[in-house]
Amino acid sequence: LADRLSPQRLFPAPPLNVLLQVNLADEPQKAGVARPQVAALAALIRTLPRLVLRGLMGIPPAHGNAADTTRYFEGLRALKNELAGNGIVTDTLSMGMSDDFEIAIACGSTCVRIGTAIFGPRGT
Repeated sequence: LADRLSPQRLFPAPPLNVLLQVNLADEPQKAGVARPQVAALAALIRTLPRLVLRGLMGIPPAHGNAADTTRYFEGLRALKNELAGNGIVTDTLSMGMSDDFEIAIACGSTCVRIGTAIFGPRGT
């Protein structure tokens, strides 16, 4: 997908800012890269001239308890720090939604998605 996105971002538009979605619990119904593949994909994205890797994003399993959610968020933060230790420094850690944004912020999230808390549940 990154190989296809980069050449589609035409001049004079600036490079496209992207987040790398990590499948935190290897859930088959969720998109995202598996943790062992994150470093290689992040390194690849950095070589693409029309993309800028801004950070990581992830969503923990639904209906988890606070301790499990914290563990997943701390794992994503650790992964971001691991990338930084290998020279891939990013500024965005997107995790947390309406039900868990307080935990996400406590774990270092710089971007939360709280649509339901603002607008209410989605209609059917």
